[in-house]
Amino acid sequence: MSTNTVNQYARDPRLIADAPGLKGVLDSYRRRLSQGELGSLPVMVGLVVIWLIFYLSNDRFLSPVNLTNLMLQISAMGTISVGLVLVLLLGEIDLSAGAVSGLAAAVMAMLSVKHQLPGVPSLLVGLGAGAAVGLFHGLWFTRMRVPTFVVTLAGQLGWQGALLYVLGDTGTVNLNDDLIVSLTGTFFSPAIAWTVTVLAIGILTAVMLNGRRRRAKAGLPLAPWRSTLMAVGAPSAVLIAAMTVFTMDRGLPLAVVIFVGLALMLELMLRHTRFGRHTFAVGGNAEAARRAGISVPGIRTTIFMLASALAACGGILAASRLMAVNQSSGSGDVLLNAIAAAVIGGTSLFGGRGSAWSALLGALVIGSISNGMDLLALSSSVKFMVTGGVLLVAASIDALSRKGRQASGRA
Repeated sequence: MSTNTVNQYARDPRLIADAPGLKGVLDSYRRRLSQGELGSLPVMVGLVVIWLIFYLSNDRFLSPVNLTNLMLQISAMGTISVGLVLVLLLGEIDLSAGAVSGLAAAVMAMLSVKHQLPGVPSLLVGLGAGAAVGLFHGLWFTRMRVPTFVVTLAGQLGWQGALLYVLGDTGTVNLNDDLIVSLTGTFFSPAIAWTVTVLAIGILTAVMLNGRRRRAKAGLPLAPWRSTLMAVGAPSAVLIAAMTVFTMDRGLPLAVVIFVGLALMLELMLRHTRFGRHTFAVGGNAEAARRAGISVPGIRTTIFMLASALAACGGILAASRLMAVNQSSGSGDVLLNAIAAAVIGGTSLFGGRGSAWSALLGALVIGSISNGMDLLALSSSVKFMVTGGVLLVAASIDALSRKGRQASGRA
């Protein structure tokens, strides 16, 4: 290594991760661990361990059929979790997401079945009902200054009552609209699946290269090309592996495309738009954001609208998969699993840190535990205890990471 390179790393400690050799890599991970900045790595390692344990216990776990079913199972819950990630980024909480998902599905079902409205208008009204609920929560929180815990807890009770009111004496509504049912019943052919894969890898590559170009134009230090190639290659390999699994079974599920597509759009919004930067700023320090000229009430209200709209989308996907809506839609462990997925995936409970992808990773962890235990015919009591333990570990890691960052900041 040249003297100039050594001096460069000495002047900017952030570049130590780019130092060549195994020692530089180990030093980088050691530093990031002490500062709580390992990102999604612990979650991915944990997911690999979970999959290995269940595969050794039952080799059907990693079969294409079961993995496809696993992705279908987590699509609805994961979509709700993506919305909760946005709320958690603000350092707030939404306890009404489960009830909102059930209410939106009930509104859609009643319009489609009882009033014979076509699928598209029924879906749009259902999503609109969710967004309207989020607008109400956001305005009540920002205007009345009532904590979101109380507002959304009241909403959880109130919207559950609204669900019962909408369904009335019907109880269960069986869905028969082809479009609504096809949301989780459609599987794309291998040709379409691989076309989607190529497009996704192309978009990822373009985003990474554009990021390097913008940093170079701004005169900021650039990561080595091997880091950029790894940032493109690792997700591409995962995507190719997933598509191989899907095509070995029934094909690429539309529900998975919807779930992953929503997560991708939200991630791009958070990372590459002014609104996303303002969201992180409000979550990190609302008063500082206000002093910087950011409309804190506007950001908060918009986030709650998006979160409730995504909850509605998740409820509609769940109804499509079950082909029915009933009085228990959105209840049970729907809310708890969605929150757990966001936290387990790496979104901070303290606000200002996380990503939409954390909902995908967390949902995979929650869904894998549930699916694997079902294959092993374990009781629900064991499933709940294990899921609770994983959530506690994830929350503890988040707290320790925050402590590490604060200590690093003091240093």
